[in-house]
Amino acid sequence: MTAEALFPVQPDGLRHFPAPAKLNLMLHVVGRRADGYHLLETVFRFIDHSDSVGLAVRADGRIVRAADLPGVPEADDLSIRAARALQRATGCTLGADVALTKRIPQGGGLGGGSSDAATVLVALNSLWQTGLSRIALQEIGLGLGADVPAFVFGKTAFASGIGEELVAIDAEPATYLVLVPPVQVPTQRIFQSPHLTRDSPAAKIAGFPHPHFRFALAPGRNDLEPVAVAGYPEVGEHLAWLRQHAPAAMSGSGACVFGAFGSASEARAVFARRPAGMEGFVAEGLDRHPLHGLLECRSKG
Repeated sequence: MTAEALFPVQPDGLRHFPAPAKLNLMLHVVGRRADGYHLLETVFRFIDHSDSVGLAVRADGRIVRAADLPGVPEADDLSIRAARALQRATGCTLGADVALTKRIPQGGGLGGGSSDAATVLVALNSLWQTGLSRIALQEIGLGLGADVPAFVFGKTAFASGIGEELVAIDAEPATYLVLVPPVQVPTQRIFQSPHLTRDSPAAKIAGFPHPHFRFALAPGRNDLEPVAVAGYPEVGEHLAWLRQHAPAAMSGSGACVFGAFGSASEARAVFARRPAGMEGFVAEGLDRHPLHGLLECRSKG
């Protein structure tokens, strides 16, 4: 199916594409490269809490940010940079209007900017008929950010390297209660901390994880969590409350924390008992990115 068929033009003149949040079900820092990039092992899982990326093809070749994004200058907007990167890689002479509707918290470790960029790459690859393969789009995405390839890959995945080496795995069905502390945690500050553990043992079994490896319901350890909790007490407070009710961890470099539940009713019941002023949402785990099918028939690149 094409983007045109799946996502019709809306009254505002745009086609609106989902850009889902991700959770890191575990995150280990296993080393550091000579260029300063950290070597990770993590499990990415998408959830059905999404930004919306509005796109309209332009004939004049311009990439236009059609809506302001508070706090994000256009030069730092990954969705705009993604569109321009796809143009450069393919020589496409078409352009696009790009408008984001943000629901994913910024600075929360849920991958909002990376997800927006991946959605732009996948959707414009279809709308512009540039025909790049998933692998080619992942390579473009890596130039935008280490998490972007995982969103283009489009499945629950075990990631290694700096996050670009991806193997699809299974994960148990789960509903997640995500809490959003009232702070933004800069990723760079966490990774630069002298207190960060950088020598977690890497997976030693050859071929791990097998594609049929099934990740357990309970989230695993996140090596970034102690650093974030030490620097941002609100993260620790939210995590401590959530751990009274479910296995819980921080996602990415924070600030958001999440607990895994076997049913939506259980997650919503716990969410209803949260302390006054504590914000968050309940979301279902997704096995595949909503746009995964747009690349199923692409083979060029």
